[in-house]
Parts: sequence; C-alpha cells; structure tokens
Amino acid sequence: MREILLVRFGEVYLKGLNRPVFMRALVRQVRHAAEPFGGHAWLSDSRIYVSDMSDAQACAERVAMVFGVHSVSIATEMEKDDFDAICRQASQMMRDKTGTFKVRASRSDKRYPYDSPKINELVGGYILQENPQLRVDVKNPDYVLVIEIREKATLHIGRLEGAGGMPMGTSGKACLLLSGGIDSPVAGYMIARRGVKLIAVHFHSFPYTSERARDKVVELARILSQACGRIDLFIAPFTQIQMNIHQLCPEEMTTLIMRRQMMRIAGCIAARERAQALVTGESLGQVASQTMEALACTDDVCSLPVFRPLIGFDKIDIINKAEKIGTYATSSLPYEDCCTIFTPRHPLTRPRLDAVREGEARLGEGLETLIQAAVDGAEKVVVEDGRVLQDPGHPQEAEG
Repeated sequence: MREILLVRFGEVYLKGLNRPVFMRALVRQVRHAAEPFGGHAWLSDSRIYVSDMSDAQACAERVAMVFGVHSVSIATEMEKDDFDAICRQASQMMRDKTGTFKVRASRSDKRYPYDSPKINELVGGYILQENPQLRVDVKNPDYVLVIEIREKATLHIGRLEGAGGMPMGTSGKACLLLSGGIDSPVAGYMIARRGVKLIAVHFHSFPYTSERARDKVVELARILSQACGRIDLFIAPFTQIQMNIHQLCPEEMTTLIMRRQMMRIAGCIAARERAQALVTGESLGQVASQTMEALACTDDVCSLPVFRPLIGFDKIDIINKAEKIGTYATSSLPYEDCCTIFTPRHPLTRPRLDAVREGEARLGEGLETLIQAAVDGAEKVVVEDGRVLQDPGHPQEAEG
C-alpha cells in the first residue's frame, strides 16, 4: 500500500496519430513539476501516476498547474486481490468524515470477481457499519469515494482542478508584450495554456518610469513562470523613441504611434528569438487604442500574427482571471509603465491608417536606427519555475 497521485488529462486524449508527441511532453512536464518533491512520474493505462512524494498535497498542487492536466487526486494504491483490505482502507479514509457519501467504483479488469455495482454495495455497506455518523446519498453526497480497479486498486476522495489546455511548447513560441498592468499577464497565461512557449518584451522609459516599475514586471514574469515554465524577458529602452513621438507627432496620435513602435521592436526581438507570433493584452473597446480601427493601425506594422486572447473579455473577467493565476496583486502596485506617460488629452478612437502613417513620418529617417538600438539594448532577464535565474539589474539576487 502506498500514496500516489492520479493525474488525469483531457484534451490531449482527443489527439489522433500524433497523440504520443503530446503525451511525451505532458509526462515530461509532470515529471519536472514533481521533481522538487522527490516524485517519480510515469504513464500507464491512460493515466499519469506520481509516487514517492515527500509532500503529497504540495506536489499535487504543483502538478495541477501543469498545462494539459485536467485534474489530480491524492490516492491510496493497494493490491486488488484482497477485497477485505480494500473495504478496511475505504472505511479508514471515511473515518473522520460526517454527513453523506457514496461509493463510485469502476473496473477495467473485467476478470475481477465483483462488478462495479457490487463493489459499491459491499464497500458502502462496510463503511456504514464502521462509521455510523455517515449516511448514503447517491444523488448529492458530501463525499464521493472513488475506487478504480486496474492493475491495482486505487481509492481516493475528491480532486484538484487542473490547469487544462495543452502541454507547454507543443504549439510553438510567441512573444508577449508584457506591461505592468492587469491585462497582459493574463493574456500570456491564456496563450501559454494552449501549449505556447513564451518570451516577453517590456518597454522601460527611464527616468520617466522607475526601477520599481521594472522590478514589478520582472515579478509578474516570475509569477507567470510557475505555470508557463522558462520565460526570457527582454526589457527594451524606450525613452528616446517616446520623447521623439511626444515632441514631433500629433498629440492625438501619440499613443497609437507609440504602440506601432512597440510592435516593431517586439517583432524584431521575436524574429531574433524565433518566435512565431506576438501576444498582447488588448480587449476590444477597453481604451482608445483598442478600438477596431486602432488595432488595425497597430497591426499594420506587424509581419507576424498578433494574438489577443482577451479580445472579447470585459475588465471584470480579466481581473477575476488575474486573481486566480496570482498576478493581480502585483499588477495593482502603483508603479507606472511607459504607457501611462505623455498620455494625450483627446486620443483618436477612430483613426485613419493613412493619417497615422503621415503623423508617424514626422519621426524621420532616424526612427529605424532608434528601433534597432532598442532591440540591441534590451536587457535579458530569465525566469523559470517561479525563480529569477538571471537579471542584469539585480545580479546578486538572481544568483541567490
């Protein structure tokens, strides 16, 4: 008898002939998640199992964060031939419970002497006999004791909801434009949940934005890396470009023109890092630069596809998701990013592309040089598994 984790997967199971590729990635990532707890993970009979954990609850919570995992249960595994021992273990597991319960058995081994209804009846009866504080309710019980008869017998009560989605890295690589706000970390999480490996770009306008604003973005990337794995975060200098836009371009267009330069810089970094798409946290109509016309103006400078996972979300949806993934508190810290400086009083909401191009032309021929300087001057911060591994701004902390 031993304690194990039952790890279930959902959408991966629907894959056809290429399912083994997804399964290998998922098993590898579950194994990586369980490793800090000493856990050993393997695939058997359409399930992933983890054994030998030093802390089953903590290991289960970490494994549940792996993209592609549908749910996780902490279970007892034992020999299936000793049915009396199964009854005793089931009774033991229900000993400290009060209220109602039911037993739900399944057996893939059809040679087993009892079918599923008989297992339910016999085990349920034994539990009632040994635990008089309990009652049976097959429709709406407080507890469901699940017994599975496969190569061995496993028993568990309850499950942790998994992250779902697809295993990380099975859908390519994308570059997230990561601000210090609420939206972009959620967008990054949602696209990573579809199997996309992330890199990220942040735009830093020192001295108009502080080192605390920079550190806030590093912290957001660190939090995301707990679920999304390694993220290379590039912090690009943006001050000179932003000053030129503020001084030379029509005021009502400055936000749009700024966004166009961000997309250009992010596109260059994405191409260098072999990312196949850009990801933003934009939601249709949320602010002036996120109307349909404005989004078309920013996409005009992009050679890569632009994914916007939040395009149909309202702000409450996004906040709820940010709270769930753990980024909301950090995003709410009062350290402004470059998008909040030099904000026009009356930004365009229905811009014409030809007019925006004409306004941008005032930046002159030196714009390409400034863009390349921002690409070349970007600092690289590396985060993985909730740790900062490399940070030129705080080298001692990263090394520690």
